Amino acid sequence: MKFNIESIDHVQLAAPVGGEEKAREFYKGLLGFQEIEKAPLLQKNGGVWFAIGAVHLHIGIEDPFIPARKAHPAIRVRNLASMKKYLMDQNVSFQVDNKLPGANRFYLSDPFGNRIEFLEWL
Repeated sequence: MKFNIESIDHVQLAAPVGGEEKAREFYKGLLGFQEIEKAPLLQKNGGVWFAIGAVHLHIGIEDPFIPARKAHPAIRVRNLASMKKYLMDQNVSFQVDNKLPGANRFYLSDPFGNRIEFLEWL
C-alpha cells in the first residue's frame, strides 16, 4: 500500500438538540478538556469540540438523538486511581471493569448516555 494510517484524529459523540451547555459542563468542567473552536462552516450545525493533549472529542447534535451505549471511545489515563477518587469526590458514578487482562479500566456515561472508557495499562 502507498498510504499509512497514523492515528485517530478525533472521535465524535452525539448529543440531543440544545446539549452544548451540558457537554461543556461535563467535558470541560468535570473532565478538564479545553473547548476548541469548530470550523466556521460547521458552526451552523451546532455541537461543540473539545481537546486535552492529543485526545480530541467532537460532540455533534443529532435529531433524533440515540446515545452510544455500547460503541465508545477508550481514553488512556495516567494515574487512573486518582481519576477514580476525583470522580467519587464529585459524586460521579462509574462502572469498574476487570475483564481486560493487564488493564485497569472503568466506564462512565456522559450526560447524554454515551459510554466512555478510561483505562491505564499496568
